[in-house]
Amino acid sequence: MAMKGYLDEYEKLVIRMNTPRVVIDNGVCSSATIVKVDSPRGHGILLEAVQILTDLNLSIKKAYISSDGRWNMDVFHVTDINGNKLNDQSVLSYIEQSIETVYYGEDIEVNGLTALELTGTDRIGLLSEMFAVLSDLNCDVVDAKLWTHNGRVASIIYLKDCTSGSPILDSHRISNIEGRLKNVLNGDNDVNSAAKACVSMDVMTHVERRLHQLMFEDRDYEKRSKRHERDPMVVVTVQNWAERSYSVVNVHCRDRTKLLFDVVCTLTDMEYAVFHATINTSSDQAHLEFYIRHKDGSPISSEAERQRVIQCLEAAVERRASAGVRLELIHPDKQGLLAEVTRTFRENGLNVTRTEISTSCGMATNIFYVTDANGNEADSKLIESVREKIGLEWLRVKEMPSLNHKKGDGEEEQQTKAVLVSLGSLVWRNLFSFGLIKSCS
Repeated sequence: MAMKGYLDEYEKLVIRMNTPRVVIDNGVCSSATIVKVDSPRGHGILLEAVQILTDLNLSIKKAYISSDGRWNMDVFHVTDINGNKLNDQSVLSYIEQSIETVYYGEDIEVNGLTALELTGTDRIGLLSEMFAVLSDLNCDVVDAKLWTHNGRVASIIYLKDCTSGSPILDSHRISNIEGRLKNVLNGDNDVNSAAKACVSMDVMTHVERRLHQLMFEDRDYEKRSKRHERDPMVVVTVQNWAERSYSVVNVHCRDRTKLLFDVVCTLTDMEYAVFHATINTSSDQAHLEFYIRHKDGSPISSEAERQRVIQCLEAAVERRASAGVRLELIHPDKQGLLAEVTRTFRENGLNVTRTEISTSCGMATNIFYVTDANGNEADSKLIESVREKIGLEWLRVKEMPSLNHKKGDGEEEQQTKAVLVSLGSLVWRNLFSFGLIKSCS
């Protein structure tokens, strides 16, 4: 017993010695707050740091990741959602404490709720049918997130019983819920749709990371159709640098919130380790370069694997970049609210491409991204008509989609040059001459 107690204390000491160290500097750069993280090498540590920053809705304008032996040094240039430096001391303290302690990545309180994971074939009106089934089964949706990509849908829904407010634990009732939802997700009776509806066993996994995992497991990166074309603005290249035993991944796309999280999450879950990286954003464009290896230290070894990495990273970038008008519903919570709202969407030809549902203190705050039935931008008159039916005071337009424009030859050529940078050009200059990292230019 004494020996076990000694080992426990030794293990605690090792953990304290190896916890990440965080330094936040607001004086080095005039336009961003610098967050520097020094930590021992470990699979997933980079993802945890990025996850904490993005969960605060911070924008990562630049980042430099460097590995020296068994130690990592990560530098992030961050701003708030309005592009300003971080001056709230409570936010700065939270960043320090969160990165320096064990982080479980849970962004909602799951105690007292039943979590469901759903995947299947996307179609018009699917969300309306799902919420109608749950309302019919006396289930109250407390929180939910749903993504669609390449004709597939993935969702995590947190439920409780409408009458008692308790989690749903009865196995027969759970089986009934799972069966009914699976029938809805199978919709077209396509045996290849591989619909899934089950109680989640990964309640400690970050919700958005789990959505990436569900989409990945559903192989959404492979499913292409004429209706779901790949975003031409997303360019991913993968090359091997044989002399250093690295695979070099370049991602060029539109900049957006949580972009770095989505890419690092995918690389981490595909069992790749990031040894060096640079992230640069300019205007609405982002360029990310990663030097990666397998966890065993080997680079990408085949053309098939290279193509799979490209496909998976393209999918990771596209999943969150849902097209559509962003609508926000803030309404007193009531049974069947989501079924009513989404039925109105469906009856008026609006398709939901992504949604975030949350409930707090008796109020429902729900975000919907909607397009027309063909996946194009919905007509503004139709949006206003739907708002009038639901209630202008409850449903508001928060964001219009950015217009996709066709690139001219000059722009396409410039983008290609930006992606196909020479190996080692950015990382080795900036990371091994670390003084340049502190520069804001």
